[in-house]
Amino acid sequence: MDVFGFIRMRSEVPEVRIADPDFNSAQIINAVAKAHDDNVHCMVFPELSISAYTCADLFQQHLLLRKVEEVASQIAKATENFDVAFAVGAPVMAFGKRYNCALMFYRGHIHGIVPKSYLPNYGEFYEKRWFDSGKNITEAEINFAGQSIPFGTDIIFNLRGVKIGIEICEDLWVPNPPSASLAMAGAEIILNLSASDDLIGKHDYLVSLISQQSARCRCIYAYSSAGWGESSTDLVFTGKAIIADDGNATGTGNDFIAGPFSHTRDVDIQKLKLDRSKFSTFIEDESISKRYRLISLETDHFMTEVPSEYLMYVNPKPFVPSDPLTLSKRCEEIVNIQSYGLMKRLDAIGCHTALVGISGGLDSTLALLVTVEAFKRLKLPLDGIIAVTMPGFATSSRTKNNAWKLMELLGVTPMEISIKNAVEVHFKDIGQDPSTFDATYENSQARERTQLLMDLANKKGGIVIGTGDMSELALGWCTYNGDQMSMYGVNASVPKTLVRHLVEWFASKSDQEISSTLLDICDTPISPELVPSSNDDIAQKTEDLVGPYELHDFFLFHFLRNSFEPKKIFTLARIAFKGKYSDATILKWLKVFYRRFFSQQFKRSCMPDGPKVGSVNLSPRGDWRMPSDAVSEMWLKQLDDIIL
Repeated sequence: MDVFGFIRMRSEVPEVRIADPDFNSAQIINAVAKAHDDNVHCMVFPELSISAYTCADLFQQHLLLRKVEEVASQIAKATENFDVAFAVGAPVMAFGKRYNCALMFYRGHIHGIVPKSYLPNYGEFYEKRWFDSGKNITEAEINFAGQSIPFGTDIIFNLRGVKIGIEICEDLWVPNPPSASLAMAGAEIILNLSASDDLIGKHDYLVSLISQQSARCRCIYAYSSAGWGESSTDLVFTGKAIIADDGNATGTGNDFIAGPFSHTRDVDIQKLKLDRSKFSTFIEDESISKRYRLISLETDHFMTEVPSEYLMYVNPKPFVPSDPLTLSKRCEEIVNIQSYGLMKRLDAIGCHTALVGISGGLDSTLALLVTVEAFKRLKLPLDGIIAVTMPGFATSSRTKNNAWKLMELLGVTPMEISIKNAVEVHFKDIGQDPSTFDATYENSQARERTQLLMDLANKKGGIVIGTGDMSELALGWCTYNGDQMSMYGVNASVPKTLVRHLVEWFASKSDQEISSTLLDICDTPISPELVPSSNDDIAQKTEDLVGPYELHDFFLFHFLRNSFEPKKIFTLARIAFKGKYSDATILKWLKVFYRRFFSQQFKRSCMPDGPKVGSVNLSPRGDWRMPSDAVSEMWLKQLDDIIL
């Protein structure tokens, strides 16, 4: 495990010859040698891969079993200098019975043998003819391949602090798989040695099963299934090499490859450990742990670090699904949550009027669309929504026109109140030079708009709907007691990278005229429009000032959701945004993120109510409690130590 908690996993599908342990062991040794060269730490081979799975009644031949034991010893000796822990399937005689087993090899030794618990004996499977279940075998040892080796289903292996459990094929398909107990006993990696034949529709179901078990157990699940070389008498085995990390499965299978193949992936053990510690419903049960033997794979050798070029995909937009259909469904779910939350708030206080400040930008557009959706579902007249556009010194004709178009097309009550005169009087009252475009100049406008909305809400008997999003709250990119405040913030847990997609989703559901307006709003640069330009252009572009929101949302996700330290977030960002942002650019904005996130907590500590839509949220009443006096030095110091 490297400094960031990554280890390199490999699922290997070798070529086999039926009942030819010499050939099969040579394939295994070669694969392990290559894995060592590729800095792999842990790998899994298919079920019964030393003998091949489809030996049938040949498993009853003593010669075959003796040869398997002989080559197991050869595999151990041939791999003693390889820094790879690997599990191989083999038939094993113990206590006068045959067992379908997994042998765990590391540095020249077989450290443990785990028998299969559940033997399929239906349809095309007939394992009880050849093997006995090892389900109830615990605290046992056997002599095998010249060693005295722990034997049983009560074994967890410890590889440099990483705990590894094993189950075999059918064990995964039962109502209470061994992996569940192994995970509750502390196993972070589950290796599954399988021989699953190919049938119509089976592959997708299998991937779903692996993904769900990985998510349920909050574990790494590495699965390898028998492939090329197995008998085609009645069945076809095309091999599967799948690795799932907390429910996210990658790999290959059902590709009908005529030969060996593998899937390699760097997985994050540190993230897994943090998740388990964070979510109280995942419990490492001491009463279950006591039922397992922890067998150390420690030697005088140290695990090699994963090289800087990680074999992993890091999503640059963790809040935004890459699949269009999934994204559309996600948008629908979010809008449902937002509108339902607002519906309940309106119903609870007996309110039929809502005020929304409309700038012609993305956030206020989304807030208005959600408010309209809530009123429609409550069967309230849409003229109860008072949409107010409040042009100031820097409002462009594009945003103002879009604001008016949207208000009219949606059928809400439109209003326009210029803030220029009121702000000019305010400047005079406080002695502010109107030609000085400083924080006072900008914030006075934001606070005037909020004051107008609040007073109108009192006058109309309504509530002010907040428009600010989660990314702005994270950076404190909002005016305290200005746009930071509302009576219900429908966008409070929606990240900026998702806001545009939500508006586009509304556009896809709307008529042509509304859709055209919404899409133009999506194409408008993000801006607070508080500093005027010499022409009608948008002078302020938020991302030029505070940094790209896609970077900040990436930082926010991994800081809050995964609790990663700055160097790890920087490393992940380098992978995710390779070719788009330089290391220097990523580092610059990551420092900005930490400075602003810590210094702006006071704005979040008194943020208004709003619906939670995802696993990352900044509500001080629920997900994020931090004192406003917390300092960022320790986090920034780690970034200062990075040498580019």
